[in-house]
Amino acid sequence: MRRGEVVDERQVEGLGRVTVRVLDPDADLDTLHAWVTARGTQFWGLGELTREELRETYAFVDSLPTHHAYLVLRDDEPVALLQAYDPAHDPVGECYEVRPGDLGVHLLVGARGRPTAGFSTRLLGALLAFLRDQPGARRIVAEPDVRNDRALARIARTGFVAGPVVDLPHKRAQLAFLTLPTTVPTTLPTTLETA
Repeated sequence: MRRGEVVDERQVEGLGRVTVRVLDPDADLDTLHAWVTARGTQFWGLGELTREELRETYAFVDSLPTHHAYLVLRDDEPVALLQAYDPAHDPVGECYEVRPGDLGVHLLVGARGRPTAGFSTRLLGALLAFLRDQPGARRIVAEPDVRNDRALARIARTGFVAGPVVDLPHKRAQLAFLTLPTTVPTTLPTTLETA
């Protein structure tokens, strides 16, 4: 995959066009830096990095065949950073028994665009559909910080099953697992909406 390459695009009812493209650590640096240093993103763990350190971090991620970073856009406006990775090639894989088809995921919603009822639910539905379409993907593995009540509540409402609490190099995390169905609606029930 090339930096900036569009890897998924779909129309989502009530949300608009959701595009997933490969993150470009140079071209997307201003957006990334604004998001990871914004109030309320301390659990992402990158807020103390300089712009150059942040660029180097994502250039390194871009060099790995097992880890991928994506910029998610809503009608051409950046709204989220999505990272997908093979847990067998990540420190989290040392904390649980990795299964074939496991796909680790991190999601940072950085912007929302125009006010929209059910924004988080609709966006998450589109991203789960994208992840389900990844070759061999069978189960999503999340690892939010145990102090991130908002993320924990969101994944529980989305249907993730809690696993063990584990100590990772940079945080104490709650592992959670979501077995992927063969189809994922791009609009999840509104009861899953958190914000």
